[in-house]
Amino acid sequence: MEMSVEKTVSGSIADFVAGTDFDDLPKDVVEVAKRCIVDGTGVMLAGSTEPCAQIARSYLTEIAGKEEAATLGAGSLRAPAHLVALANGVAGHALDWDDTALSLKKDRSVLIHPTMQPLCSGLAVGEVVGASGRELLTAFALGFDVQVKIAEAIAPEHFAGGRGFHSSGTIGVFGSTVTAAKLMGLDEEQIRHALAIAATMSAGLGVNHGTMSKPLNVGRASETGVTAARLARLGFDGPARAFEAGRGFFEAFGGGFAPDRLFDRLGQPWALLDPGTSVKPYPSGVVGHPGMDAMKTLVIEHGIEGEDVDRVIIRTGPNVINPGPLRIDHATTALEGKFCVPFQMAAIILRRTAGLSEFSDEFVGSEECQMLQRKVEAMLDPEIAALGKGRIVFEIELWTRDSRCYIQRSEDHYRGGPRNPLSWGELGEKFCDCAARVLTRERAEKAITQVRSLEDEPGISSLVKLLSGVGV
Repeated sequence: MEMSVEKTVSGSIADFVAGTDFDDLPKDVVEVAKRCIVDGTGVMLAGSTEPCAQIARSYLTEIAGKEEAATLGAGSLRAPAHLVALANGVAGHALDWDDTALSLKKDRSVLIHPTMQPLCSGLAVGEVVGASGRELLTAFALGFDVQVKIAEAIAPEHFAGGRGFHSSGTIGVFGSTVTAAKLMGLDEEQIRHALAIAATMSAGLGVNHGTMSKPLNVGRASETGVTAARLARLGFDGPARAFEAGRGFFEAFGGGFAPDRLFDRLGQPWALLDPGTSVKPYPSGVVGHPGMDAMKTLVIEHGIEGEDVDRVIIRTGPNVINPGPLRIDHATTALEGKFCVPFQMAAIILRRTAGLSEFSDEFVGSEECQMLQRKVEAMLDPEIAALGKGRIVFEIELWTRDSRCYIQRSEDHYRGGPRNPLSWGELGEKFCDCAARVLTRERAEKAITQVRSLEDEPGISSLVKLLSGVGV
């Protein structure tokens, strides 16, 4: 497909989005997209019972409006599409269990949570326009690709340790916008304007980690994309060089960008495949998962219990602990525990797992967990840091009360990552665990089956009904 004569960021994206259809998607891209949709809707269902998700639904009830689309999970209701995207986005990120795209470059680590924004936008707008399964898969893949490419291109100052933005909010808005624009059938000019509108509405601060405002970043990105596409469809405009111009998105949010990481790279390769995405086995910050799995291996292999531990030293890099996302030194709440290495290590030692039961205020605040956290010290290691932000490494040193010392290093390819993905069986079990809060097992398994053949579905309404708890 040809690019615009004037090679602008928004023009290149618009050409790519408008000119790509389902038949242009490689089979493995479609397969990974389905995996993302299963995982994304699953964590959305689980998160729908969380306090922040319930508050978001209360907000929708208060302001009401046209009943265009349905929220998924607990307390399902119908509301305007952009507000449904907001509520589903908050629910989907409430547990921090949604997938993560990590960079393969040394200058950055976590790129973005890539599924929730295009998925929430796609489900809401898809209901409004009567989208088919193929149309949803195409729009989702495009939104996923565009936002990851933008995250790869923006100057690393955008992220933790620099200007401190939360990219799942600031950059996720473009994934939502692209998906909505594709499903609405916007032309190239309208897509360019939608991207410009989204750029000026972009928001999200990293300081929100450990509070309800972190999932709000994802919810707002999902909502704003729908709003931007609708405004553009009605004739609202924005600057042609909204990304690269002086005082544009890249300059304001990062101080610049690398054109070679964006131009001529849209869909080449598809971001669903490279860098791929990590489906989380634990409901917490993904950069902690290699360490949690390493600790699990250590304590099971040597039969170590909580009362045996004298002290634990965790050596890792700045892409994990401060200035990275796991910057909380001691957790007293479940939300804090998602970004706290001492808690994550304590949970694995005490329970051999870290699921929804462990990421609860009751367990985090328990005396045994609080005591064990105080025995865990996480520190920066210069040699690990020198490997670059693209490598996540943990070195665990555990001392027992009888003066024995055990050493464990994390695996190179962590579980759930693109190079060691969860099997369809494991993914299905995670979905069913998530859905158990709001759906029967039979209904959950039916939803998985439907997503796995989504390209054959003439419309997505039956899937939305399954996931929203409405009778089918």
